[in-house]
Amino acid sequence: MLRIFHSLPRTHKVLLLPVATMVTVLGTQKIIGVFGGTEDAQKQIPLATTTTISQSIVNSATPNKETDSTSFSLGDLSKEIPLAQLEPLEIMHLDLVPEAHADDTPQQSAQAISPIIKPAVKPSVRKLAVQLPVGDTYSATDEDDDSIGGTSYEDWSFDNSLDPSGNTELGDEIAARETYVPEWQSYTIQNGDSFALTAERTLGLAYSDVMQILNTVPDKKVLTRWRVGHSFDYKLDENGQLLALRVMKDPREGYLIKRDDETAAFAYSPIEKTGEAAQRMFSGTVNGSFALSAQSTGLSSAEVSELTSVLSKKLDFRREARAGDQFRVLVESDMIDGHSMDSRVLAAEYEGQRMNLTVVRNSADDHFYTPDGNSLDPAFDRYPFQGNYRISSPFNLRRHHPVTGRISPHKGTDFAMRSGTPVDAPADGIVERVVNHPIAGRYIVIRHNNGYVTRYLHLSKALVKPGEHVKMGEEIALSGSTGRVTGPHLHYEVLVNNHQVDAMRVKLPESQSLRGDALAAFKRESENLLAKLDQSGDNEPAIAQVSIKKNDDANDNT
Repeated sequence: MLRIFHSLPRTHKVLLLPVATMVTVLGTQKIIGVFGGTEDAQKQIPLATTTTISQSIVNSATPNKETDSTSFSLGDLSKEIPLAQLEPLEIMHLDLVPEAHADDTPQQSAQAISPIIKPAVKPSVRKLAVQLPVGDTYSATDEDDDSIGGTSYEDWSFDNSLDPSGNTELGDEIAARETYVPEWQSYTIQNGDSFALTAERTLGLAYSDVMQILNTVPDKKVLTRWRVGHSFDYKLDENGQLLALRVMKDPREGYLIKRDDETAAFAYSPIEKTGEAAQRMFSGTVNGSFALSAQSTGLSSAEVSELTSVLSKKLDFRREARAGDQFRVLVESDMIDGHSMDSRVLAAEYEGQRMNLTVVRNSADDHFYTPDGNSLDPAFDRYPFQGNYRISSPFNLRRHHPVTGRISPHKGTDFAMRSGTPVDAPADGIVERVVNHPIAGRYIVIRHNNGYVTRYLHLSKALVKPGEHVKMGEEIALSGSTGRVTGPHLHYEVLVNNHQVDAMRVKLPESQSLRGDALAAFKRESENLLAKLDQSGDNEPAIAQVSIKKNDDANDNT
């Protein structure tokens, strides 16, 4: 083979030099690999011999001006030439760069790989990049980077092969076949939010859609007066367009706004949630004001107001209530989404030093009675208002008129009160007249049962109309100073069979009581409520510690 190589022209020698060198190197590597690189292998095949062969091949391809005594011969293979005695020649770096193959065909042989020949930087450095044989075991060294390479076990759903479970339907194909189902989402109102801004950013609405919704909803305040922390629900289609909007005025009532599929217009429908009745028991001890003591037990302001109004029909808190008196109250509410709605007092018990009182609500007429069936509501109230107001001018047929100075009978009772004070109906009746008069001012006439008629003069505003039915305690007007007066007050008159009488002294109809079947039904109903009040009495009541100043307003009767 060497003779053939020497017989070739110089140009062919240069072309075949890399191949010959690579064959020599790979052959040496194969021999060393067989003997395991042990000392025995080094003894059998000296490294110097291999180096000499390589140098001889290089020298043969390089023109030599000296004699041919240094040329390669077969006899040189039997000699051991130490590396130290070798003369440095022009050494070349030989990097074998394997190519990456995308298909499954076997890699090309080492002879087919094109070597990259670089000039050597240092004569004493010889660098070879050797391709690892296919199938040999490879162990990572400290210089390996664990973050490079690896195998992915999560990309199986992106090809057309079987998934790990053996199912031929891939994840992306299943997702493509699923139908989009809109779901309700909730948005909590943040500081600075407005309906127009939120509708554009979150609901995907245009300005025209916002105006259409505002013009559709009967109560625009539900959308224009938002409170931070409140929320509303909405539903979007797969393109992010609004399908439905659900906004509540309170936990019970609200509106459902939906987009029509054909016209793309918005329409609303009212929402009314039904609550679940829940009963709660409260107990406390009076310490100062009864209203504040009741509120300290956990009762809401509305519940305290109703309890005070019920008990005050028989109990004068200013004169009869004392510190240390105990009370218990049973309240029923509609629970809607964790909120208490429409609370109502079912039963209450007051145990005091001067008076004991127990009241129970009758579901038949929604009025309160004592356990024996006596009504708390009188058929006719003495005063047409709540609270205490001074009588500025009583009923007097010999009174001197304060303006003219002449004797002018005063056939009513004047109460000194500020303009705008609520005026209540003292009994059930029908409104007969609502008139503006130059002397009496704005006044109202109400006809009651049993021949009783009441009149209210010098009002600032009437809250009822002629022909309207009113209930006892219903607000009918606001006091004022219209007509010929010296100051704001309420002129109140009572007529019995068309005769004017002193409203503060006339005998009024007595309260009604339950009888017969109505009384029996009420007692059956009240047994359960009274039993709950008695059970709460076994526990120690919660004491409401409220500090009240001694110089409180004398007009505060609660």
